[in-house]
Amino acid sequence: MDLFGDLRRMNKRQLYYQVLNFAMIVSSALMIWKGLIVITGSESPIVVVLSGSMEPAFHRGDLLFLTNFEEDPIRVGEIVVFKVEGRDIPIVHRVLKVHEKENGNVKFLTKGDNNEVDDRGLYKEGQNWLEKKDVVGRARGFLPYVGMVTIVMNDYPKFKYAVLAIMGAFVLLKRES
Repeated sequence: MDLFGDLRRMNKRQLYYQVLNFAMIVSSALMIWKGLIVITGSESPIVVVLSGSMEPAFHRGDLLFLTNFEEDPIRVGEIVVFKVEGRDIPIVHRVLKVHEKENGNVKFLTKGDNNEVDDRGLYKEGQNWLEKKDVVGRARGFLPYVGMVTIVMNDYPKFKYAVLAIMGAFVLLKRES
């Protein structure tokens, strides 16, 4: 397969059409993502479980669907995805304890189902409880192992670039019949 030969043989109009087609696919995906953010109230409506800390409830590679509506109270037993200051990757764990103060302030403690101890060691230094502002979303559903593709692409970056290159070449070289 001579990729550059095929590109040279395409006329300018076909090339513009293919580039525009690729841009439409990318912009459609971004619009769908932004729409999901608005509908779910979560900055990240879909996340992949990256560790085995929630087994047997969720396994590494499970895809979680999240919502994060402000009016929903945090409850013991609920599975939340939260971010901790100083860490880039959100954590998926279960709410272990909830403390509600009379002024409406809510603090809670989390723990992975497969972990021996609570998450205080994961929180930023000096933090013993999470607050609602730390929550990215609450698990509402999941698809088992669908996120393994994401894990493989993160673990093997060359594989990720190869897949992206193949997809880009396919979109650019695909001809309408």
